[in-house]
Amino acid sequence: MTEVFIYDHVRTPRGRGKKDGALHEVPTPRLAAKVLEALRDRNGLDTSTVDDIIMGCVDPVFEAGAVIPKAAAFEAGYSNKAPGMQISRFCASGLDAVNFAAGKIAQGADDIVIAGGVESMSRVGMGMSGGAWYMDPSVNFPGYFMPQGVSADLIATKYGFSRDDVDAYAVESQKRAGHSWDNGYFDRSVVPVKDQNGIVILAKDEHMRPTTTMQNLASLNPSFQMPGEMGGFEAVGIQAHPEIERINYVHHAGNSSGIVDGAAGVLLGSKAGGESMGLKPRARIKAFANIGSDPALMLTGPVDVTEKLLKRSGMSLADIDLFELNEAFAAVVLRYMQAFDIPHDKINVNGGAIALGHPLGATGAMILGTVLDELERRDLNTALVTLCIGAGMGTATIIERV
Repeated sequence: MTEVFIYDHVRTPRGRGKKDGALHEVPTPRLAAKVLEALRDRNGLDTSTVDDIIMGCVDPVFEAGAVIPKAAAFEAGYSNKAPGMQISRFCASGLDAVNFAAGKIAQGADDIVIAGGVESMSRVGMGMSGGAWYMDPSVNFPGYFMPQGVSADLIATKYGFSRDDVDAYAVESQKRAGHSWDNGYFDRSVVPVKDQNGIVILAKDEHMRPTTTMQNLASLNPSFQMPGEMGGFEAVGIQAHPEIERINYVHHAGNSSGIVDGAAGVLLGSKAGGESMGLKPRARIKAFANIGSDPALMLTGPVDVTEKLLKRSGMSLADIDLFELNEAFAAVVLRYMQAFDIPHDKINVNGGAIALGHPLGATGAMILGTVLDELERRDLNTALVTLCIGAGMGTATIIERV
């Protein structure tokens, strides 16, 4: 098998996923094109040698439809020889795009691939692509369908996380994100989004609130109590987990991932592909895996896929220097740390989606790049990146510096 290397990565800042967000005026293909332009220009990339462009997009409809990576390649002025493909595994789409690219390179099918993702949540609303999981009783009954926030509260109840626990985690995420921005940890990889006149629209993540306190969060009402109790989804959760008498609703907007716009790209290749363009590898893709998990808890897949990946790769938790887990909800990360006894100073050390936001199809590629930068900054070697996924799944990737 051919070794797969990461040569570079970039991302846009995350803009608030609302009509008054800074990136709302940027069409989705233009947002994706921004990272393609940056990867080309930073690396002197001959785009006629790009074997594929693979991007995650969870709601590939309207302007985000019709194979958005190819549309973005046109927008970015890439060679017509560069093809494109979009994929979706819900929140892990951006990481799975990287893994899919790695698999193609490892098999010798490709030498240079750009992988990543894009989501303009202010322009194409979450869930706009529909689907049987939401709509068809023959699918959502056996899948114990419920809103993800109710599942997050089910996790918090089952594993004993209080409102103070999840709020304290959220406050720390905000502090870490603010500290990382203040100290320039994101400077190397975040590319400002400019308008057609070259004027910067957004240069810094827009969603974060680093001055957040426990007192601020205490004023917020639980977001998922009404759909849980009035919508009947609490009964669904209890049916799947009868050991739970009632759900304790602890999640709200302040300790859940933010709705944002954003895009990310990772430049991957074989050794020969990189050498042909004079590129120096920064890391290798060591291993990756996917798994299905409990559909009612839904968001515990990172625990299951981490166990699978470590076993398959012949590694242990002690071999991992840093962990990066998407902060879909605070309880997701708290459960992961609890399951593996991971200290907080080894996971999400730059903050996460609670502070920075979660542009669904792009997040996996974003957090992969974030942890690679941090490995280099700390002179560490190995990181594990993972995300929880709707309908009960998990994706994980191990990277190793070279």
